[in-house]
Amino acid sequence: MISLNFNQNDMDTLDTEIFNLQRKVDQYKDVLKNTVIYREEWKKSLREKISSILQHLITATKLDAEIVTRSEIENLGAVVLSLGTTKSGMFQKVTEEVNRDLIKHNGSLVYQQLFNGKVIVLINYPFIENYGQPRPPKTIAIYRPEELKEPYFVRHMEDLIQEITNWEDYDDDEPNKKIGFQLNFTADGLETGQAG
Repeated sequence: MISLNFNQNDMDTLDTEIFNLQRKVDQYKDVLKNTVIYREEWKKSLREKISSILQHLITATKLDAEIVTRSEIENLGAVVLSLGTTKSGMFQKVTEEVNRDLIKHNGSLVYQQLFNGKVIVLINYPFIENYGQPRPPKTIAIYRPEELKEPYFVRHMEDLIQEITNWEDYDDDEPNKKIGFQLNFTADGLETGQAG
C-alpha cells in the first residue's frame, strides 16, 4: 500500500488547485444547463418568433420567398428563408427532342440550431446544379436565443440580398465580387482559375 504524506504547504496548494478546478467544473455545468435552456427556448417560442419575423419581412418587402421549417433531427432544427429554385435558362441536350434544364437554387437565409442550443445564422449562396461547385455558406453570426433581437433580422436580410445580388450581377470587371471562382493572373499576364 502506498502512503501519501502531505504537509500543510502541499494541502494549501492542493486546496487552491481544487478551488480553480471547481470553478471550471461549475462553468461546465452552467454551459450544459444553458444548452437545455436554449433548446427549450427554441421549441417554446424562438422557432416561431424567427418564422414570424421573417414572414413579416417577406410580406413588407414583397420578396418572392418562403419560410421552411426543418425539424428532422431533434434539437438541430432550422428556419430557412428560401428564395426557391427556378430553371436557370441553361439546359443540356439529351436527345434532339429532349432537353434537361439546369436548375438554379436562388439562395437562402438559415437560422440553424447548433448542438449546444445556440443559433447560427448562415447565407447559402445561389448555385446552378451541374455547373461548378456551390460556394460554401457565409456565417453571419452565432447567437444565444436572448441575443436574437428584431433589428438583427433586417440586417441579416440586407446581408442576404447584398450577397445574392453580387452573385447574380457577377462581372469580371469588378474583381472584388467573388461568386466562387476567382480569377488570377500570373506575372506574364496569363489567367489562371482557382475555386474561391
